[in-house]
Amino acid sequence: MLNKALYILAMAGVVFMSCENQIHSPEKLVPRTVEEDLTLPSILINGTILHAEDFGNPGNPLVIFLHGGPGSDYRNGLNAKQLAVSGYHVVFYDQRGTGLSKRHDQRSYSIQLYLDDLTAVIQHYRITPTQKVFLFGHSWGAMLAAAYINAYPERIDGAIFAEAGGFNKQLLDEYGAASRKIKFFAEATNDIFYYDQILTGRENEHAIVDYKMALASSFAYAKDNDEGIEDATPFWRNGAAVLQAFVDISEKEGFDFTTNLHRFQPTVLFIYGENNKSYGLRFAQKEAAFFPATEIIQINDTGHEMIHFKWNLVYPAVLDYLNSLN
Repeated sequence: MLNKALYILAMAGVVFMSCENQIHSPEKLVPRTVEEDLTLPSILINGTILHAEDFGNPGNPLVIFLHGGPGSDYRNGLNAKQLAVSGYHVVFYDQRGTGLSKRHDQRSYSIQLYLDDLTAVIQHYRITPTQKVFLFGHSWGAMLAAAYINAYPERIDGAIFAEAGGFNKQLLDEYGAASRKIKFFAEATNDIFYYDQILTGRENEHAIVDYKMALASSFAYAKDNDEGIEDATPFWRNGAAVLQAFVDISEKEGFDFTTNLHRFQPTVLFIYGENNKSYGLRFAQKEAAFFPATEIIQINDTGHEMIHFKWNLVYPAVLDYLNSLN
């Protein structure tokens, strides 16, 4: 998988060395952000502009979808908007510096900033103090959901965790060792940010490094990958600076999103893909053990990208869970 990704990067270098006149035309490399394209749906919160959409009756219980990454976007989670026809107000947003949201300096990102952004997103869409709020996190988004509940357990009424990479540094390393995904991304981002390779682009020349990260991402769905990912999933634009920032935080500072999870009283739902050899029931049980009340469901014949590829199987489990708390 690593060799395949590096091969793709190398081939991209051959192509773009002959297209140097396009390097300083970001719109030719990646889609424009909400700051650059005012026609995109967006919200202004917490000192930034986020690409965001919502579906359903604004008065219904809120479901906030938290996409994976760090550095990905919500495009491959849009199947979850079906929850809107089942009585929920479903909100999607590209996290700060990811997808089509505004870019910021790499040094500005932090876990607390992302938690503050999520607070602001909830406040933006919540119309009454009694309106219930549920978090639906996938991969990194599930880690972010745990971080938020750990910090503010009284603010959330329920949560769905779709294969969180790890609620603390030890679990993240365990998952990364099994999937090689985390380690590879750490190596890949070093390559992406080495500005003399393939395309000129320093850490805050976002269009260039975001494009390079997109080229590197193809390893995830290589044949027989450990996470059981069937094929490529759609995305708008990667956020390379965000990924590098959170890799640095994880490696230099560590993290632990588990210290207060025992205070969260509502039942939480864990879902995992049958074909993800890196996760499985055992890892789900390790993460679930931090909560007082949990439900664990296997989604058959799929892997880590179950929300995109097997939403027809994910949807009933998620809907039953949400309805049980209303």
